[in-house]
Amino acid sequence: MANQKTESKRLLSYVIAEWACALKYEHLSPAAIRAAKLFWFDSIGCALGGSQQDDAKILLKHYRAMSATADSSGGEGGGKGSATAFVSGFKTNPVDAAFLNGHMIRAMDYNDIYWKADPCHPSDLIAAPLALCESQGLSGKDLILATIIAYEIEMRLCEIGRPGVREYGWHHATLSAFAAPVAAGRVLNLTPEQTVSAIGISAARTFCPGAVTAGKLTNMKNTVDPWAGRMGAESALLARDGFSGPEHIIDGKEGLFAVFKHVQYKGQPATFDGEALVAELPTSAKSHYRILDCGMKSFPIEALSHSPLTAMMKTIKEHNIKADDVKEIKVEVIARAADILGDPHKYRPDSKETADHSLPYCMAVGLVDGMVTPLQFREERVLDKSLIPIMDKVKVVANEEFEALFPRFQPSRVTIMTNDGKSHSTRVDVPKGDPRDPMTEDEIAVKFTALGGDVIGKDQCEKLRQCIMNLENAGKLDELLALTIAR
Repeated sequence: MANQKTESKRLLSYVIAEWACALKYEHLSPAAIRAAKLFWFDSIGCALGGSQQDDAKILLKHYRAMSATADSSGGEGGGKGSATAFVSGFKTNPVDAAFLNGHMIRAMDYNDIYWKADPCHPSDLIAAPLALCESQGLSGKDLILATIIAYEIEMRLCEIGRPGVREYGWHHATLSAFAAPVAAGRVLNLTPEQTVSAIGISAARTFCPGAVTAGKLTNMKNTVDPWAGRMGAESALLARDGFSGPEHIIDGKEGLFAVFKHVQYKGQPATFDGEALVAELPTSAKSHYRILDCGMKSFPIEALSHSPLTAMMKTIKEHNIKADDVKEIKVEVIARAADILGDPHKYRPDSKETADHSLPYCMAVGLVDGMVTPLQFREERVLDKSLIPIMDKVKVVANEEFEALFPRFQPSRVTIMTNDGKSHSTRVDVPKGDPRDPMTEDEIAVKFTALGGDVIGKDQCEKLRQCIMNLENAGKLDELLALTIAR
């Protein structure tokens, strides 16, 4: 048995678990702490807006009904839970609250973004630590610590694929399922062994095919990653009670690395850099925390659309170009952006989910309306047939030169040919919101109020801002949750 234990300790799940269990709030850098608060500010703003989406309303109705059924049979249900859903104030168990709140953060595709070998939205996972912190009566410092852990592991997982799992047909929620239980487990003060089990339980349940973001999109596009967050919360709770999961789920027999090793990509087997996953994990205030490398979205659209849309908006403003003036819009992007954002389905979007992943739609509506905000993704605008001729003028092509620069840069070049024979071209390598051109607290506040002002009121938005930005001083999270509820 002793030899078996020594063997187990070399598995990556143990290295991650031991790091997370040892990390304390006092080890965090001031910059990482501030970043965590800013991402919470951005995320709750996204959730306020996301609460108004049809899919969020469907989920809330479903879980209310499920809780009512539990109540009638003697179980815990609506109004008796220990965790709060944003906006509605619905009280439920922390697992369901983690999912509902995580989905609201994600529902508009307006929350944060990090893209290296794979993309990820770490804020999809942080609703689980919030729900667990609330249910356990923990502090703002506990939430900040778990948030930074979630970002650290999620972002590292998205760096280590060669290539990323997206390139051979899998969604990044597959990777999120490995990160979510680590953050949730830290909130519950699990032992390393329990955390290892939580990772195994969660990841074993959440391998997600890329179909959710390929072709015609559905409500599941914004749901699979929050579902991984939900699994993180539930898996951590199960592990605390003694439920076990496979410790070799990452780099052992038939684990993540072994399963994908069989995949061929451009004639080579897919691989993962396991050493990079755990290299120089931060342990002190002098360490660099990955959360500082994550970006935010200034548009409510798929991340790789930001550079080309920014380039087009700059061009039409500089040259005063109107929709009627345009003969063709040529958009040069990296290959994966062309594949995700410019496939045939994207030229005839019939839902918000497809429209916000449609580069032709985003470019067309931005050209006509002069802006791309949540208003541009209302059903009546998405289905407006007057945009179809303009979408058909958008030609999305892959640029090999740009491919070599990604992911360090997100280069895009937009060339607009006008009916008078003129051509205007703009290139953008770093979109607004990237850590190299970050959104300020005041800029986030504008986005926050635009999303939440009609939901909870502008005065309450400002109170919520102050609460979030002083999160480290909160002994409990009751005030924070109360301020998210519509009056």
